[in-house]
Amino acid sequence: MRRSLNAALLVGFTSLALIALTAPSALPQDKKSASDQDSNAIGKRNISGKVNFFSIEKETAHGKLVALEVERSSKLIDDLAATEYLSRLARNLAKNSDAKFPITIRLIDSHEINAFTLPGGYQYVNRGLILATESEAELAGVLAHGIAHTALRGSTIQATEGDLMQLASISAMIYILYVQSFACYYQGLNPVIYRGLNLATPLTFMKYRRDAEFDADFFGLQYLYKAGYDPEAYLQFIERLPPAGQPGKTVAKVFSPLPPPVERAKAIREEVNHLFPLGDSAKVSSSEFGAVKERLRTWKPKGSPAQDAPPGKPTLRKRAESPNL
Repeated sequence: MRRSLNAALLVGFTSLALIALTAPSALPQDKKSASDQDSNAIGKRNISGKVNFFSIEKETAHGKLVALEVERSSKLIDDLAATEYLSRLARNLAKNSDAKFPITIRLIDSHEINAFTLPGGYQYVNRGLILATESEAELAGVLAHGIAHTALRGSTIQATEGDLMQLASISAMIYILYVQSFACYYQGLNPVIYRGLNLATPLTFMKYRRDAEFDADFFGLQYLYKAGYDPEAYLQFIERLPPAGQPGKTVAKVFSPLPPPVERAKAIREEVNHLFPLGDSAKVSSSEFGAVKERLRTWKPKGSPAQDAPPGKPTLRKRAESPNL
């Protein structure tokens, strides 16, 4: 946690432009246009529908800068077979998406069920999330969701609109911005931060953040379907997510950066029923998925005498926490 917070502070005070890029999407969930609902229009549409003063090159450069800080404060998995497999999945999905960026996938050695996407196509997936998926289609759904975030370009659109946070509140909010704003699945909040959340964070920040997740689910389902996978698989994954908050604690929806899984599942169910025809030819899983999942289940860092203990279990080896925890 301490390393993550230090990295967050470093990123936060590097430049005001970087703060803008870590802001949530300014795209509220609204009625989608005909092209937004047409998977045949993928790649030929502007799904953000907003003016963006940031070029692809500039957004990529900013994303790379944030990615460097994430990787300095995270414990990455360097398993070649696993990373190559994820990269192939991502490339296939990206070819069937509206994204204008190359997608870069990194694996984080964390038991948390989480993934997040930075500006410029940088996507991070926790080992715990992959182990929680039950098929290649579920995992592809997670990657498609992240690619949808990339295609929506919400952070640079909000920066273009000038909806920046006041400098006076940056120091109080930087933990939420950096550690929580990119999270797509993990619902836990540090209780100390949470107690002051209503004072430090505008409610519109959290609403934009939740709306961004709904939008990424909506378009990610289309990319998943276009790439040949069963969209129902992503719904099954979302339905298995634990409720918001930490055990014994309740996080009010208005203060949560993520929509409740039950609401996400309901919206996804409606989209699956409305947008996608029934069919038996969609891909669900593969033997390679099972092999990679098993590799990650038994993976341990080079030179390490033992794997990390699961959450809640004692361990003698000090761990560098993920910035998303």
